[in-house]
Amino acid sequence: MKKELLSPVGSMEALYQAVHNGADAVYLGGKNFGARMYADNFNKEELKKAIDYCHLYGVKIYVTANTIIFDSEIDEFLDYIEYLYIHGVDAIIMQDIGMISLVKKTFPDLEIHASTQVHNYNQEGIQLLKELGVKRVVLARELSLQEVKNINVDIEKEIFIHGALCVCFSGCCLFSSMNSNRSGNRGECVASCRLPYQLLKNNQPIKTSGDYLLSMKELNTSRHLQEILDSDVVSLKIEGRMKSPEYVGFITKFYRTLIDKYYNHESLVIKPSDIDELKTLFNREFTSGYLFEEYGNKVMNIHNQNHIGLNIGKTIEVNSKFIKIKLDHNLHQEDGIKFKDYDKGMIINKLYNSKMLLVNKVEKGTIAIVENKIGLKKNSLVSITTNKKLLEQLSNYKKKKIAISYEVIAEIGKKIQISITDGTNSVTTYGSVVESSINHPITKENIISQLSKLGDTPFLAQNININLDQNAFISLKELNELRRILVNELIEKRIFVPSKVVIKRVQSSGQKKDKTIKTSILVRTEEQLRVALKNDLDYIYVTDLKLFNNYSNIYNIYLRSDRVSNRFIEFSSKNILATELGAVHKYVKNNFVASDYYLNVVNNESIKLLADLGIKRVCLSPEIKNLHKISSSIDIEMIIYGRLELMITKYCPINMILNEDNNKCDLCLKKDKFYLKDHANRIYPLIQSRHIIHIMHHKNIDLFNNIDEYINKGINCFRLELFDETSEEVQILIDKLKGAISYE
Repeated sequence: MKKELLSPVGSMEALYQAVHNGADAVYLGGKNFGARMYADNFNKEELKKAIDYCHLYGVKIYVTANTIIFDSEIDEFLDYIEYLYIHGVDAIIMQDIGMISLVKKTFPDLEIHASTQVHNYNQEGIQLLKELGVKRVVLARELSLQEVKNINVDIEKEIFIHGALCVCFSGCCLFSSMNSNRSGNRGECVASCRLPYQLLKNNQPIKTSGDYLLSMKELNTSRHLQEILDSDVVSLKIEGRMKSPEYVGFITKFYRTLIDKYYNHESLVIKPSDIDELKTLFNREFTSGYLFEEYGNKVMNIHNQNHIGLNIGKTIEVNSKFIKIKLDHNLHQEDGIKFKDYDKGMIINKLYNSKMLLVNKVEKGTIAIVENKIGLKKNSLVSITTNKKLLEQLSNYKKKKIAISYEVIAEIGKKIQISITDGTNSVTTYGSVVESSINHPITKENIISQLSKLGDTPFLAQNININLDQNAFISLKELNELRRILVNELIEKRIFVPSKVVIKRVQSSGQKKDKTIKTSILVRTEEQLRVALKNDLDYIYVTDLKLFNNYSNIYNIYLRSDRVSNRFIEFSSKNILATELGAVHKYVKNNFVASDYYLNVVNNESIKLLADLGIKRVCLSPEIKNLHKISSSIDIEMIIYGRLELMITKYCPINMILNEDNNKCDLCLKKDKFYLKDHANRIYPLIQSRHIIHIMHHKNIDLFNNIDEYINKGINCFRLELFDETSEEVQILIDKLKGAISYE
């Protein structure tokens, strides 16, 4: 089976670009429930139009519904999915595990793809998704290609091959939510990773060559495409729903050309001019990513957080009125340029050659002169960030045509019969009785000419077979009308959607049960643990395996599993706090398992699913809003105090900036304390663990005053999430928690 090229679509014009430049499938979002809320996106009527348009051209269409869904939104969400379903969408891309389960029950033959937001990192989690009915997983961008190949689950694998990268594991980021009240899990990310930060070691600043310590380069796997195409990956995904239509068209055609060369057994040679144009359209510098095991400064660009363009030369003279540039590439009037050393840019309204004559183009190797509209004072490297001529070329794309064949039977005394086929769908129509005419008989050439006039239709006549009696007469007007009828009916067949099965949703009331109010605590040190053990708390979570092994004989101590793992320790009859779906699937059958807040549970359907899987206690996401009353029989937990984790990242800024050897790094074993400081002087502690960096919130949440409200909603377990608190501080917090809870 040929690999699928999957292109991003943020607008109708971008959809046209993707379709006509060779996408096998596109993905896009509606106005709600998608992880790119700030793309143009599509209303319902536009979604129907997009589905029909894609199917007309034989392109699949996947719609993103990959946000977490609040209880108050579920009915609207299901109505939205039903609309897409009955209009023939090929798949829904989803994150929320409760909604995945509910949608599969409601629309049993609707194809579901698990978004990368689900954190699809290990075989155990992917096996669980398979068991839930998921057809395809969009794998974590932190996996290497070999790790992708090692996943042995009968499920379709999709990977990103090009575009923007998140520094945080997808679906694991609370940075935007906690700082700006705009959730990345709700499609509202403010891109905190593209902001400037300062690295601190033991509270002392470390000098760095750039300020954008969390900003990643653009993924570009084109030079490794042969290896990807040789793998068992079925879909090659391009990121870019926020990008321009011209970018979408270019990048789709770029990869389409390489993929076609692969299947034609040609060398996958990339033209340097294509790379130059790609850099002009958008780049933050390129990386092959973790997919091909690049790390540190090979994946990060800490000097620039946005589009840097293509280097075209450098300034050789600057004054208050004009800037002289020695060009390595051509420059045109209305191009956009950027002076890289000062991060200033402008559009060239007036372009002069070296003789100070106004021109619309200056050739490479010569001097261009532009007005100094930005107050540049010193020389700088220059890049082009907008190429007007290239954009015009990309706007005038050639429309894709679908090859069709005609079969014409024109026998005197019988109705003319014309059939049309695209190789899959066939349509036949009949005209008037064919008459005899000696003076004005029609010729085969006449028929071919009329039937080939397909104009703006999506079709191209490839074969026209004609069985024509001698001296037969058919009017050209009738041929035109029959052609029009056939074309319209073939279009209808190509976009036809068969009737769909919808199973009425049964509102689940759960098992009502009066539950005792309980307390829990997460500790990070043995000192904290000893205080917790003295205070008769119901559940104690530890993060350190050695600490757990030393105390695991105590009935109420749980080990928090690693958030990033594709190797699991074997446990039996142990207490586990599962942080991701892999740990849920691995441990729930033979252990006592609770689920942590990292699973992004914000609705009753997710609680029900986890309870059905065997989870004994569910911790809700700190992002939860509008929670309906919970009636589950299992314990429901909420963190009411603590320093939450904002990000986990495979990239270590400490290692990269301190120039440690990536293969021999021992920073995780050292006692130095590291932090990031942002522009508002907020300080974020960094935890190094097994070569994964955990970026913690700059402050503790404090929801003690909300406990009564939570109890009324059905939450019955309240957690303290400790970080670096002393024994005395831990005791004060435990006393405060107990004082805030009314025991029966």
